[in-house]
Amino acid sequence: MTEGVISRWYLHEGDAVSRGDEIVDIETEKVANVYESPHSGILRRKLVHEGRPVPIGALFGIIAARDVKDAEIDTYIENFQSAFSLTEASTGGASAEVVDIPGGFIRFLKQGDGAATAAVFVHGFGADLNNWLLNQPVLAESRLAYAIDLPGHGGSVKDPKICNIEELAAAVLRFLEARNLSGIHLIGHSLGGGVAARIAIDRSALVRSLTLIAPVGLGSDINGSFIKGLVEIDRRKDMQSLLEKLFYDPALVSREMTMGVLNAKRVDGAVECLTSIAEGCFNGGHQTHILRTDLVQLAVPTQVIWGEADLIIPPQQAANLPPSMNVHIVAEAGHMVHLERAAEVNGLIAHFLEST
Repeated sequence: MTEGVISRWYLHEGDAVSRGDEIVDIETEKVANVYESPHSGILRRKLVHEGRPVPIGALFGIIAARDVKDAEIDTYIENFQSAFSLTEASTGGASAEVVDIPGGFIRFLKQGDGAATAAVFVHGFGADLNNWLLNQPVLAESRLAYAIDLPGHGGSVKDPKICNIEELAAAVLRFLEARNLSGIHLIGHSLGGGVAARIAIDRSALVRSLTLIAPVGLGSDINGSFIKGLVEIDRRKDMQSLLEKLFYDPALVSREMTMGVLNAKRVDGAVECLTSIAEGCFNGGHQTHILRTDLVQLAVPTQVIWGEADLIIPPQQAANLPPSMNVHIVAEAGHMVHLERAAEVNGLIAHFLEST
């Protein structure tokens, strides 16, 4: 992914902005998304017109206090533009790598540095490390942040024998060992949430905190028709209709996102692996790995984040968890809450990691 398009501005120059306010709609080849302000202030400059493509990481607006002089803003823009590097901006100065593990290999993207405890992101069923494109760079501002491809997904090993949560968790543990990672913050979405929970349950000494976003493992219900469709559908229009179920706002599903999912399935062995994982984790249209009892007894600090309008895994599965597990139900968000409400979810994760 190298560029995006500002499709709509919600504000005019001179408007007051509060943190979390919607500023622009951005469309990329992976996802369409509303960009929410990370700061409060005044929108002093709009640097990109609607409909214009710009490189990922480019400067498209300036928010500053009203008393900041125009000359200071001019200097800031000049310095930013002269230092801007497409390669560094698009991947945080890094590109995806592959590490060998016993029985295969794992593709990962490493971003950031700093002394803070490293974070590791684990995506859901049918996704890949780009699942975290709106989240990983934010955490990487203060720490090392890794996003990985689970076996059977993305650029990782395609082995249909790795087909249930225990085997997927074992592969991730081998990745952590290969990269000499311990005492980490684990962040998992959907199937990746179940994998992250399994690791924390089995190897709690390795995990500093656990963030579960719409995870599997807290109940048996799941949208079995969605899982079946994700494996079997091979036509763009049908796949786009299916992917719209992931979001509260179906308009966020772009043609490019749909083609990305279809193209990923065309990699040799991908469909076979997805079929095997679906059978191993969601047999009969239900979750086959219930981790709730072990999770509520876990000593690792844990938070749960769920979109209120999730059509894939019912958010009611977060009910009646112990008070020690921080539960956040996000309004006007679906299963992909971390993309649809990125600023809010990033804030929850950052605050939780700092507190632990």
